[in-house]
Amino acid sequence: MRYSPAARIHLMITFVLVMCGVAGGACLGWLLGGRVTGVLAAVAAGLGAGIGSFLSRRHVADFLRPAPASAPAPAPAPVAFSEGDGVGGYAEGIADAVLVSVATYQAAAFPLTAFGVSEEERDARRGLAYRVCAHEGLPQSVRVSAAAALEAVDQGVDAGHAHDAMKALSLAVYDHRTAR
Repeated sequence: MRYSPAARIHLMITFVLVMCGVAGGACLGWLLGGRVTGVLAAVAAGLGAGIGSFLSRRHVADFLRPAPASAPAPAPAPVAFSEGDGVGGYAEGIADAVLVSVATYQAAAFPLTAFGVSEEERDARRGLAYRVCAHEGLPQSVRVSAAAALEAVDQGVDAGHAHDAMKALSLAVYDHRTAR
């Protein structure tokens, strides 16, 4: 059975969140009360993360679903990759790092609270995002999407436009991963 890209991404995120919850709960419980408390805290944190991911699956799927096109797009031509295109595990890692760095910069540019991020932190995240996006091993499709996302976040006016650009970047990273 083939899952949609959004479902596969959500499954990967869920797995990481549950494992981090289990590890964090185990460490905290062990520090506070020993082995039994560590096991109970690990189970509780893992269940909490799993239930939270299960309840948010529709929101995540909506975020990762591409926008509907008004007319059907023509079938893409086969692409011949050369060694310089960055196909492989190394390029996937760089593409993932780009996605994370641009997402943290977006979070700094559009904070949830009025004074949640200082100006120095915002500048540091912006600089890191630009440095990671300028890496030479980054595939061209991801580089173009990252540039569009950075431009949308730099404008800082419309959070919806930045959200759409981040969605396009995450889909470009996923498309690069499945192109192998």
